[in-house]
Amino acid sequence: MNVQTTTVSTKGQLVIPAEIRAELGIEPGTKIAITVEGSRIVLQPVTERLIDELHGVFQGGTSATDELIEERRADERRRQERWPEK
Repeated sequence: MNVQTTTVSTKGQLVIPAEIRAELGIEPGTKIAITVEGSRIVLQPVTERLIDELHGVFQGGTSATDELIEERRADERRRQERWPEK
């Protein structure tokens, strides 16, 4: 494993070394997926391969839209309990 270091700027930005960008095909405008694994930050270029790997990961679960709608309804119920309309 080739370990390189970089410094986080005051704006929270960091530079991916040129050698790593070239190896992974990261060009200006490439989107990067960021995940946390324990105490590690994992950066992964969003490529067709990554999209293929993630395809279907969330199938069968609860829809994020349905969860958001239910959350909004619960908020509205709590609001009405606190401040009933006269």
